Amino acid sequence: MKLTCASSYALHAVAYMAQQKTDRPVASHKIAQERGIPERFLLKVLKPLVSARVLTSIKGPNGGYKLARPATEISVLDIVEAVDGPIRGQAPPPEPTNKKKYPQYKPENSEPLYTRLDTVCQQTAEQVRKQIEKVKLSELIKK
Repeated sequence: MKLTCASSYALHAVAYMAQQKTDRPVASHKIAQERGIPERFLLKVLKPLVSARVLTSIKGPNGGYKLARPATEISVLDIVEAVDGPIRGQAPPPEPTNKKKYPQYKPENSEPLYTRLDTVCQQTAEQVRKQIEKVKLSELIKK
């Protein structure tokens, strides 16, 4: 599995918040500075985490972000899917881009293989989902 840059930033930001000793909100510029994340990109990553109720957003001069639930209740899957959407397995059907160059291509000849590959990809995605759902944020920040 390969994490997107957005998921990686989200995991780093949420882990940073979970490591704070107080329950006070953390300003986005502080997270960006401490974790070396471009602040504009970080803000785009934090928004879906608030929508998914992984984080809460507090407005005002002493505002910022904080965990919406304890770190023991937030899974890696919660964070990744909040930012990138559902993890899905999908095999794209083969289709030549130049049909004039490949007139012999017949989609029906590759249908059985495509169907089996798509099933394998879906099963693999489901295994990945189950595995990263088991990993809680609290486990990522253990020292």
